[in-house]
Amino acid sequence: MPVFGRVGTAMVTPFHDDGSLDLEGAGTVANHLLAHGTDTIVLAGTTGESPTLEEGERIELLAAVRDAVGNRAALMVGTGTNATARSVAATEAATEAGADAILAVAPYYNKPDHAGMMAHFTAIASATDLPVLLYDVPHRTAVEIPLETLVELSFVDNVVGVKDAAGRLGKTADVLRLTAGHPGGFEVYCGADELNLPMLALGAAGLVSVSAHLVGDDLARMCTAVTTGDLDTAREIHLRLMPMHTALFASPSPAPLKAGMELLGLPGGPVRGPLVDAPEPVVAQVRNALHHAGILPYEPDSTDDH
Repeated sequence: MPVFGRVGTAMVTPFHDDGSLDLEGAGTVANHLLAHGTDTIVLAGTTGESPTLEEGERIELLAAVRDAVGNRAALMVGTGTNATARSVAATEAATEAGADAILAVAPYYNKPDHAGMMAHFTAIASATDLPVLLYDVPHRTAVEIPLETLVELSFVDNVVGVKDAAGRLGKTADVLRLTAGHPGGFEVYCGADELNLPMLALGAAGLVSVSAHLVGDDLARMCTAVTTGDLDTAREIHLRLMPMHTALFASPSPAPLKAGMELLGLPGGPVRGPLVDAPEPVVAQVRNALHHAGILPYEPDSTDDH
């Protein structure tokens, strides 16, 4: 099995209406994820609105989810920022608080080169004995982790892989090819739901998904189908879920996801500024995607003429 299982979920951070942490809601969401195919829960990542979380809130969130799920799942905590010293301190704090793994995003805004990224990620890895998953998401960070950097970092003992949201399948294939057989292994996890099946077909170990909040069982079945060679089933699931993957980014994430969670009766609450909650057309798109995925029964609009 991959280090983090087949399905990781980048979990939302539930908030109360006043914007404060909803720790009870976080436990509820975490238990929902475990009941629907999730192997590893990723806290304080992009979907968890990490830029607006205070350091103390990250640790509170970890403690609340640990209390809710115990040792039934690995808890990965996002500690990467665009300041190396702050990232190291956050990594040390998460390690001391009982995290099982660390997610380290590429330093955003600063746009470091290969040498800068090597120094940054090596410092984070040196601050913990936990496994570290890199996070390559250039459409958010404005900088891509270069191929040479990923390959060189694969030789760091506790850097165990990358959450790949770069959207370049050629690069994904090169990472898999050039890190194959390295001591300790280096795994690729798809970080863009619309590319789940193509990346699994290339050899990705699993997913770190947003859609898994709503369709986790289907994603787990798709991973199993790929593993057993049942590509027809995997393709059917992937294509059926494409409207969901699209809808969840129809406005800035995680606002559409939190709207979908509300439709399913799950705690999510509002998003924190500078984001705003999903507008009604996006909520309707998410609702339709849930219908298409078979999660919600179809309900004709009240204006339909029957």
